[in-house]
Amino acid sequence: MEEIQSQSDHYRSSSSSASSPASRVPAFNFFYLRKPGSLGQPISFEDSPEWEDTDADVRVEEGGGDSINAATTSVSPSLSKLNSGSLPSPHLPEGAAIARKIAGASVAWKDLTVTIEGKRKYSDNVVKGSNGYALPGTMTVIMGPAKSGKSTLLRAIAGRLPPAAKMYGEIFVNGARMHMPYGSYGFVDLETTLIGSLTVREYLYYSAVLQLPGFFSQKKSVVEEAILAMSLGDFANKLIGGHCFMKGLPSGERRRVAIARELVMRPHILFIDEPLYHLDSVSALLMMVTLKKLTSTGCTLIFTLNQSSTEVFGLFDRICLLSNGNTLFFGETLACLQHFSNAGFPCPIMQSPSDHFLRAINTDFDRIIAMCKNWQEGPLLKSKGKASNATRIAVLTWRSLLIMSREFKYYWLRLILYMLLALCIGTIFSGLGHSLSSVVTRVAAIFVFVSFTSLLSIAGVPVLMKEIKIYASEESNQHSGALAFLFGQLLSSIPFLFLISISSSLVFYFLIGLRDEFSLLMYFVLNFFMCLLVNEGLILAVVSLWKNIFQSVLTLVTIHVVLMLAAGYFRIRSKLPGPVWMHPLSYIAFHTYSIQGLLENEYLGVNFSIGQVRSISGFQALHSAYDISPRSNAKWENVLVLFLMAVGYRILVFVLLHFYARKNVSLHRLFWGKHNSTA
Repeated sequence: MEEIQSQSDHYRSSSSSASSPASRVPAFNFFYLRKPGSLGQPISFEDSPEWEDTDADVRVEEGGGDSINAATTSVSPSLSKLNSGSLPSPHLPEGAAIARKIAGASVAWKDLTVTIEGKRKYSDNVVKGSNGYALPGTMTVIMGPAKSGKSTLLRAIAGRLPPAAKMYGEIFVNGARMHMPYGSYGFVDLETTLIGSLTVREYLYYSAVLQLPGFFSQKKSVVEEAILAMSLGDFANKLIGGHCFMKGLPSGERRRVAIARELVMRPHILFIDEPLYHLDSVSALLMMVTLKKLTSTGCTLIFTLNQSSTEVFGLFDRICLLSNGNTLFFGETLACLQHFSNAGFPCPIMQSPSDHFLRAINTDFDRIIAMCKNWQEGPLLKSKGKASNATRIAVLTWRSLLIMSREFKYYWLRLILYMLLALCIGTIFSGLGHSLSSVVTRVAAIFVFVSFTSLLSIAGVPVLMKEIKIYASEESNQHSGALAFLFGQLLSSIPFLFLISISSSLVFYFLIGLRDEFSLLMYFVLNFFMCLLVNEGLILAVVSLWKNIFQSVLTLVTIHVVLMLAAGYFRIRSKLPGPVWMHPLSYIAFHTYSIQGLLENEYLGVNFSIGQVRSISGFQALHSAYDISPRSNAKWENVLVLFLMAVGYRILVFVLLHFYARKNVSLHRLFWGKHNSTA
């Protein structure tokens, strides 16, 4: 603390001695801002004109009170108008409820350093020794140029760093070292995946049900509060859109929806990465006015920005300026204007002034932490209740069914394509009859039907990729889990896959003239349904692994071609080369079990006459065309194998998703575990 105090004294002496023009050093060594009263003029790095300096005294009182005082300064009318809240606010309907007060939380970070190997050309330090704090009911902005470490610092404070990152330093929540529990904070990413087939109100309602415990009816008031807080009343019943030829909401409203999704949890702290991303100047100002009103409820708001207009800048309470990972300034917004416009404080270009400049403003960081601890009653945040897994599964299932009913391009068009493919295959192989000579051709028809319909399933990669992205977005904020997602996806896909299987099977079955028995038809439908279920599990596994459409499609096409070659049609399974093709490919090819079951269903128990006195069984007729089992229950064994494969692929997906989620949070939990053990 003696070192910090000496730096503070050196800064104040430098500032006072440089107030006269004679004592100023050459302008090219320093950053300058223009006089606050001339905010209409552009900000530049040239030497500022002569005007009377007004010292901004930002200090921590050494007396009994724990508070921060900043000397006021004259500001432009635009800043004063914005700070006073006199701008016109969005119109509220009569009788609308005022947003509920939220118990905010104070956050402080001390000597925070984040390293990511290979992230920087000359150094792995993305954030270097940053210090700062945010108080309830205030807006704290992290600003800086591209690649300055803004998002990394925001994620470090929120505990959302990638697995490759290493974090050093201390983070305090209400004055205590602790991991932010579930529901205490919300995080809005730069890119948030929304569900275009739902309206704004539906999307927020399903999000609320996924996040919050209790009855469904209790969530409606929370959703309405979030809609009111983000001024989304005029868009509440409109589809989010943005794909499938549906006109989407404007970018500003989509950003508001993403923020409102986190507000349904009523978080104490809200982190937003670039809230003005892709917004024009007018939309940006309206967004920031809305967020400013949000802080009036008590919520602590921390976000990043590349740059802002003068009007938007006037809404900030505190600002943290970063450059190449170095903290150039942290403090009150007006103090930032004053200090950077004072030519007497040396801040050489290309050198970090963080240790000298930041410590001079915050002379005793421990007192700031103590102040944050006493800001609220009850310093430790408690985890809020979560929705049960059963509730989450039910909500995810119903939401997916609703999406399927509205997205023609991804679901109903695929159903039409399946029926067209079945029609094409059926007409090509129609009129085969039931003679012995038709056996080989019918085997070819069944092989083509199973293989080509499985290959057509790759068309579902985009929609499954979107589901994975939605899951990743919701799981990152603990709104969902891998188990709930998989069960919800499975239950919602069953009606769609069954509809495909029964419609395609009916077209194909009767066109090629398979045996006209209801039980045999139902087995055909069941077998094909299980084949589609296995195939979707395989697609989910590949999509979860790559998380990229091009790589997933390329991988799936390769896998399907290899499995088709090993399915026993081009060469009988028993005659395949032992290494690789027989073991293991022919045993992991789901085509093999589906085709075997369908052929056993059709030909076991059937006899073909050869001349007038001799006949052979269906098993003997197929012996040279395809390997099947002579046992009467063999077809059910093949269905059981398909079922086990469907379960196995989804277990693999669960492992991939669970491992990915744990990998993302393990580093932060390890960090907090070490500090909690030493606290």
